Amino acid sequence: MRAYRLELMPPYNEKDGGMIMKKGLAFILVVLLTVSAGAAFAQTKLENILETGVLTIATSPDFAPLEFIDPNKTGQESYVGLDMAVARYIAEKLGVELQIEAMDFSAVLGAVTTSKVDLGISGFAYTEERAEVVILSDFYNYDEEDLQQGIMVRTEDYDNYLTAEDFAGKKVAVQNASLQYNLLTEYTEAVPELVTNLQDGVMMLISGKVDALAMAKDTGESFSTNYPDITMSQFYYNYSDEGNVIAIPLGEDDLAAAVNEILAEINELGLCTQWKADAVALSESLGVN
Repeated sequence: MRAYRLELMPPYNEKDGGMIMKKGLAFILVVLLTVSAGAAFAQTKLENILETGVLTIATSPDFAPLEFIDPNKTGQESYVGLDMAVARYIAEKLGVELQIEAMDFSAVLGAVTTSKVDLGISGFAYTEERAEVVILSDFYNYDEEDLQQGIMVRTEDYDNYLTAEDFAGKKVAVQNASLQYNLLTEYTEAVPELVTNLQDGVMMLISGKVDALAMAKDTGESFSTNYPDITMSQFYYNYSDEGNVIAIPLGEDDLAAAVNEILAEINELGLCTQWKADAVALSESLGVN
């Protein structure tokens, strides 16, 4: 049997070894320059937004007055609420069109972390866990009283729920991956019943399938206006919130800086106060949440 040797280049020798080494180094240099050039021309999200003229955001439109659906409108205009006003203001300031992608709340953060969307604007509160997987913007929507977190109950049971201990062993509907879920499991011994959206939780509470529903105060009050059979309980968590934040993909520092600059203008002008008042009035007039 004959033996064969595969040679990618001639063996090194004193006569031509230097030339071979130079050719090899030249090839490596070309590869490195190509990679570097590709990296240099890679677009950031902000550059892509400005080039394409479109800002894409993800939201879960079941959280009035922050984000909900106006059934009298169609398409992109049907998504309304305080957060949607913020999103449209950001798009306007960037000089681009806004594209809203509606999805379950539990999917919003994932859409941001995988860069399927540019921003997540869906009533997010700041948490350390979220800050590990996305950039969280500066705060907006400062109304401290409205940002209180509590639990809804049936109106007829109002006097039965005064403390966290009163919820021990009770079935409490709550959205997965939400601040309300974290608070419920940390401060009470309730039994969480995961729901995809808050409207489902409301129906479960009214029908008696669950004992309570974890909820932000302002959203809970909006629901109770339309559904008198349920109300916020007398129990509120000892929780301090500085406002809502926007989720931005990690590494997109220039986009975060642009968003924060626009939020600073929103805060300085006090626009959230009027936007929230308009959203509350609209949700109450529509009887939707």
